[in-house]
Order: sequence, then C-alpha cells, then structure tokens
Amino acid sequence: MLLWGNLVRLYKRWRAYERTYEELMRLDDRELADINVRRGDIDFIARQSANTAY
Repeated sequence: MLLWGNLVRLYKRWRAYERTYEELMRLDDRELADINVRRGDIDFIARQSANTAY
C-alpha cells in the first residue's frame, strides 16, 4: 500500500509541475513582467510549486 501512496504523490507532484509550467509558458513576456517572472525562471517556479503542493 505504501508503494501506491508514493506513486500517487509523485503523480500529483508531476501534474502540479506540468500545470504550472504550461500556464506560465502561455503568458507573453509582458504578462510575465507584470508578475515579475522571467521566462528563464519558469522551470524553477514550476518545480517549487510541485514540491510544495503535496
């Protein structure tokens, strides 16, 4: 049972990363600047989001 719980948690983290990454990538550079995010920071922000989500 522990294995399934770990797999579910990993899947949820991966989905959180994907959602955050895709949403930020859809923004143009002006929109990113409005929220003080550089395009090069998107991967880091998505990883941080996934690590704190579950």
